[in-house]
Amino acid sequence: MATVGLNFGSATSGTGFDVSTTVSSILAIQGAIETPWKNQLATLQAQDTVLTTLGTDLSTLTTSIQSLTDITGVLASKQGSSSNTNVVALASADATATAGSHTVVVNSLATTASEYSDLVTDSSAVLSGSITIAGTTITIGSSNNTLASLAASINAADLGVNASVITDSTGSRLSLVSSTGGSAGQSLISGISGSLTYTTTSNTTPATLDLNAGQTGVNASLTVDGVNISSATNTITGAIPGVTFQALATGSSQIAIANDNSSVESAVSSFVTAYNAVIKDINGQEGNDATGAAEPLYGSPTLATVQSQLQSALSGGGGSGSITSIAQLGLSVNNDGTLTLNNATLDTTLNTSYSDVAGFLQNSGSFGQTVSSALNNLGTQAPDGLVYLAQQQNTSEEASLNASITKEDAVLATQKISLTNELNTANQILQSIPSQLNEINEIYSAVTGYNNQNG
Repeated sequence: MATVGLNFGSATSGTGFDVSTTVSSILAIQGAIETPWKNQLATLQAQDTVLTTLGTDLSTLTTSIQSLTDITGVLASKQGSSSNTNVVALASADATATAGSHTVVVNSLATTASEYSDLVTDSSAVLSGSITIAGTTITIGSSNNTLASLAASINAADLGVNASVITDSTGSRLSLVSSTGGSAGQSLISGISGSLTYTTTSNTTPATLDLNAGQTGVNASLTVDGVNISSATNTITGAIPGVTFQALATGSSQIAIANDNSSVESAVSSFVTAYNAVIKDINGQEGNDATGAAEPLYGSPTLATVQSQLQSALSGGGGSGSITSIAQLGLSVNNDGTLTLNNATLDTTLNTSYSDVAGFLQNSGSFGQTVSSALNNLGTQAPDGLVYLAQQQNTSEEASLNASITKEDAVLATQKISLTNELNTANQILQSIPSQLNEINEIYSAVTGYNNQNG
């Protein structure tokens, strides 16, 4: 162990020595025991940074493959179009829709039944009487004796009609529109009865307020691929499995449903990007950094396992129909282990073998399921993800090292106090030597009569 010398010049000079510097020098030597601990801690923390990045990239890769292996994911999405958007507008095509073409002929549109009251030209009109809707009678009193308050009262009763007041330059009317479209709503509107009257400030004689037939409620009539369809609304669901469309006018249109190749190609591209990020994480730990020191996870068994299992998964899994390898999806492996995607090849395969592509990614034991299974054991998921276990091991070692450093710091702190006290005492003694010598000389002179200053 190194030693520290006290530099105070001549013992009789009275200058003493620098206590603070001396204590620091002594503690620096004793504190060197912490150096390997701190170096190891720094190494582990550098590994943590790489493991965190790797874990994040593995999570992204897991998400990207899930969008392809999920039976309700991008491979289930569909695109649709209408050849005559003035007649039929396509609303949606879900995962249950199948690719194909359908002929829709709209014979007539659905309408919603309605009634309206006679015109009331005086805004001071006060209503009286009652109105019966769906078997419920609403009696008019002081709280609902205007067109507006009567409409609010009807709506609050929730009787299957929507009441409102229509006002124009000639006056106001009570409007009653069925909440149910088509012929079903017509029977409700037809059953409305009432005995309504009103008076005004200028005419106190009650005047009758009759209800008049408005629009007749009828179902839409159309054919889909030759099958007669009747619908209470102009939004048609179920006539084509998985497809919802809206009838806009009479006439005919072709509805085409196609697989959504662009979404699949985007998902495969995302998978390639995510896969390459993981491989680059691994490749980046091979060799030394710019300073010549080994990368934090150089030679790590964790990285070796991740790399090995991903490479095995790329060539693993069973085929589906005509698809037996990732090359048919336009994927190729580069010399550094990363992937390249040929979009043209993938698009051609999707156009010719879409269902086989889906099977290659989604069937039990398929390529897609093999990659998913491999990723389930590699990431940061507790309790047995490979990266998670490596992080836990580092955390444990770091806790032990930090505990040792903290303990040693406490020992050094105690020693610092003790050394400072001891050396302060020694320093005081050294600084007092000249005065002690003077005292001795004075005593000697007094006893002998010898004056040392005069020789």
